[in-house]
Amino acid sequence: MNQSPIISVQNLSHTIGQGSQHKQVLFNIDLTIYPGEIILLSGPSGSGKTTLLTLISGLRSCQSGSLKVLDFQLLGSSRQQMIALRREIGYIFQSHNLIRSLTVLQNVQMALETRHLSANRRDAEAVNILESVGLKSWINSYPDDLSGGQKQRVAIARALVRHPKIVLADEPTASLDSKSGRQVVTLIQQLAREQNCTILMVTHDNRVLDIADRIIHMEDGRLSS
Repeated sequence: MNQSPIISVQNLSHTIGQGSQHKQVLFNIDLTIYPGEIILLSGPSGSGKTTLLTLISGLRSCQSGSLKVLDFQLLGSSRQQMIALRREIGYIFQSHNLIRSLTVLQNVQMALETRHLSANRRDAEAVNILESVGLKSWINSYPDDLSGGQKQRVAIARALVRHPKIVLADEPTASLDSKSGRQVVTLIQQLAREQNCTILMVTHDNRVLDIADRIIHMEDGRLSS
């Protein structure tokens, strides 16, 4: 490709624990992802997929090697720099991470608080993205009133409302039935294409592999195409 990578990982290794609990979980990872790609990261439990995702997201500190995200080098970065990077990334988790005491609309609006928009603009942006995921009629409902698939749609709306250049998704279909899981990944794919957004998704779900531009397999802390 002629484009510059949006994520560039070179010779990345990572260990967890201390003393007798010390364990290396990533070994010399090399990975290049370009703008607009949808990449699925597959592999057995405990293979290091989520660890790699949290390193790329800036939720975990990089120990060795090179890890550039949006042309920003994470190795040796400060806490403030990591926070700034995280604001440019959208996140979708298996467990939704919605705030139960807030309405659907308020959960999505929270993602816009750092954008310094007027209240009317925040409302309009949040309503627009919720309409895109088919939940406009549910904006005043609370998470406990929603099905699992609907909660994940709110999580997608929250991740994409800021039009991030990168969305990181960790097992977004794991708790969903076949129909809901397919609807969720199709929605992620559709909105990513519309926004020219890069997706890196960790998944065990073989039913959704067809949305990927590339599938990367991880086993025992090592990558293979």
